[in-house]
Amino acid sequence: MEDLSDAFRGKIAVVTGGSRGLGREMVTAYAARGADVVIASRKLDSCQRLADDLVEQYGVRALPVACNVSDWGQCDALVEQVYAELGRVDILVNNAGLSPLYPSLEEVTEALWDKVVGVNLMGPFRLSAAIGARMVEAGGGCILNISSVASLRPDAISLPYAAAKAGLNALTEGFAQAYGPNVRVNAIICGPFDTDISLAWPDEIRTM
Repeated sequence: MEDLSDAFRGKIAVVTGGSRGLGREMVTAYAARGADVVIASRKLDSCQRLADDLVEQYGVRALPVACNVSDWGQCDALVEQVYAELGRVDILVNNAGLSPLYPSLEEVTEALWDKVVGVNLMGPFRLSAAIGARMVEAGGGCILNISSVASLRPDAISLPYAAAKAGLNALTEGFAQAYGPNVRVNAIICGPFDTDISLAWPDEIRTM
């Protein structure tokens, strides 16, 4: 079996929503392959615990950063902190996402809509714009947007989320044109995963 322990040695990967679920697995996979990692999530203590574990287990640098990506200013602060402490970013994974449940479409509130669009669409836009531009100046990089099958096959129980992820697909193509060919921008259109967030899903989804 091929040894991948040094596949990302010397690279710096930023993962939003990196302290739990898919994000945690991504951060751990990068660290296991030698990358220094930035774990960005809303709760600093969760990021710090994971960072400590990765430093001990893999001997990489791991920077925990509290960031709510639905806040434009916090996105900018994340970028400034990462570049100040680590100097560059080679990989950006826009993974943070949420899809709150709601009683019916007519009961979707403005606050819920803004929150879903902020996390799933606005945050990835701001981080991709800010970090992608610096990647171009540095000569290259990679941006991965974690989208959803809901962006292609929306349903009534997650329509704001589906709309935001469809927008993320559009951003992916647009940024690929803006920053290519040196900066690669791609989306991964995920189906459901049995992470802790799945406990809030309706039974018909959990048993798919």
